[in-house]
Amino acid sequence: MMMWWWILIPVVLVLGVFLYNGRNKQNTLKRDNPIDILDNRFAKGEISKEDYKEQKRTLSSKN
Repeated sequence: MMMWWWILIPVVLVLGVFLYNGRNKQNTLKRDNPIDILDNRFAKGEISKEDYKEQKRTLSSKN
């Protein structure tokens, strides 16, 4: 019976570490900058070419 504790405790600890790291990675995802978001919207067809150029010019003038 005592042998099972020596197996169960490390398994629970390893599982806890994996769950903690998985949750932590979700919070540290890379955020896209506005130009990347604009490029993606244009590539998906959500905005027209004219809107894309105007918004890109606006974003570029602020930087």
